[in-house]
Amino acid sequence: MCGIVGYLGNKNAVPVIVNGLRRLEYRGYDSAGIAVLNGKLSLVKCKGKVSDLEAKMNNSIGEASIGIGHTRWATHGEPNDTNAHPHTSNSGDLVLIHNGIIENYSSIKKALTQRGYVFHSDTDTEVLVNLIEDVMKSEGVHLAKAVRIALNQVIGAYAIAVIDQNNSDQIVVAKKGSPLVVGVGEGEYFIASDATPFLEFTKKAIYLEDDEMAIINRGQEIEVLSIPDNRTIDPYVHQLEMDLASIEKGGYDHFMLKEIYEQPKSIGDTLRGRLLPEQGLIQMDGVYQFQEKLVNAQRIIIIGCGTSWHAGLVAEYIFEELARIPVEVEYASEFRYRNPVITERDVVIAISQSGETADTLAAIKLAKERGATIFGICNVVGSSIARETHAGAYTHAGPEIGVASTKAFTAQVAVLNLIAIKLAHKKGLLKESYYHRLLNELNEIPRKIEDMLKSDTQSRYIAELYKDAPNFLYLGRGYNFPVALEGALKLKEISYIHAEGYPAAEMKHGPIALIDENMPVVVIAPKSGQYDKIVSNIQEVKAREGKVIAIVNDGDSEIAKMADHVIEVKDTMEVFSPLLTTIPLQLLSYHIAVMRGCNVDQPRNLAKSVTVE
Repeated sequence: MCGIVGYLGNKNAVPVIVNGLRRLEYRGYDSAGIAVLNGKLSLVKCKGKVSDLEAKMNNSIGEASIGIGHTRWATHGEPNDTNAHPHTSNSGDLVLIHNGIIENYSSIKKALTQRGYVFHSDTDTEVLVNLIEDVMKSEGVHLAKAVRIALNQVIGAYAIAVIDQNNSDQIVVAKKGSPLVVGVGEGEYFIASDATPFLEFTKKAIYLEDDEMAIINRGQEIEVLSIPDNRTIDPYVHQLEMDLASIEKGGYDHFMLKEIYEQPKSIGDTLRGRLLPEQGLIQMDGVYQFQEKLVNAQRIIIIGCGTSWHAGLVAEYIFEELARIPVEVEYASEFRYRNPVITERDVVIAISQSGETADTLAAIKLAKERGATIFGICNVVGSSIARETHAGAYTHAGPEIGVASTKAFTAQVAVLNLIAIKLAHKKGLLKESYYHRLLNELNEIPRKIEDMLKSDTQSRYIAELYKDAPNFLYLGRGYNFPVALEGALKLKEISYIHAEGYPAAEMKHGPIALIDENMPVVVIAPKSGQYDKIVSNIQEVKAREGKVIAIVNDGDSEIAKMADHVIEVKDTMEVFSPLLTTIPLQLLSYHIAVMRGCNVDQPRNLAKSVTVE
């Protein structure tokens, strides 16, 4: 959840770290801090965002060639100046930043307190830095060895970076369960939660694996070690393909708006090289490798959290209809706590934008232990989920900085469509004419979204009318029921308006009691699917004076007569309709949030990558 940054080299570390923190602020913005060594330790931290940190620094930190920084999403301890990272040891010599949770911090804290250590914060991180110091003193060892010994005593997840003010030529880092990448430059090293802080300096990166640590010394090759057994590991240096423009706003007011408008490209990039309609082919190496396993799966279990879970719900409809494979969709956060029945004939599809979602990773490990084949769908190359799964597919959506997921969702749904169609064709379940129609229609989706995005005046108009509504209801049927859930989630995330998504038929079983003249009801009503039933649901809402905002196909006249407002989307086959119907819901949420004065890219209490359970 938190973002960590570090630098050791020949540049001034301060602007490198501060700019890196800005790029990682999507991971948490409860507090921020920086520590550098320039003959002495200079440390500034505060509650609030990176901009607050910069104001507090006020050029008070001089130049330094080594330093670390942190932007926090609070777990242990409320957001305040004291609980902000970096944390120092009791002597003041060691300084540490941390992303993760130390689960046994309480027992360690008790033992350290008995040995005379004093704690000033409520964080597990302050406990860890003092544990490392205690090991250094009691064992008489150097920092790197003390870090390794200490980490063998802790239970939990961590990505850490530690510096010692008595050694301005070394940073020690370690990883378990939380992401950590080391950028390798010319005579310099960068440390970060992801690669975005150092893209303009180097495209070479080392992704640490779980239970690995690295000793980074000035002017020397990086040394990577196994934490459990001190074994030397030969690191693999990745060549990054990401470019700097992809992580900038590019003239848009918000990252979220940019990412909404990037969807024709992100879906197109996801399909490119995989969907070959002229040849009648879908080529996916990850699927091909485990094709027989997938085709003969007794069941597919899809796991995810939040928006990724909604993508899984869409996939349930797709896989069962096209490939005729039973599908169960599970919250990753609940999956491993209910002793699920899993066999070697099951295939688990794990969906995560970041590839670092802690709950999803834990669910993957459980399923692997029980013999299931794990297929990953994520957006970040080299992420933990990508490394933990047997096979998978990247979405190629590009960096998604806005906390509320948009283009990642549609890219996930696009990939899931590809897999389902490929399996259905392999099983001989599709007539050739229908198969080719599916390929051609899916290929047209980016163009149709591009056409839809040429104007969003209707979304703006509706947003202005209903921005002050206290509640929203979203209704959908079939493939578009998960879209209703996703639309409601978007509104909740960024505008803080209470919203619920429901299968339209379930409205009569409770939610209809909420409907009155003050209740906006968003109904997803494309021509494909259960159109007549949706019409009936709209009439039920109107009979109770609810305000109907209908998502309809171009030229729909029937619903337009009874709805208060309509937003038109392009027509497509039912199986692909979620890729189109979700677009106006994203825009509606965005405009409402902007009009309410909300921070669209950094909604309160949220973070982009949920790396704690």
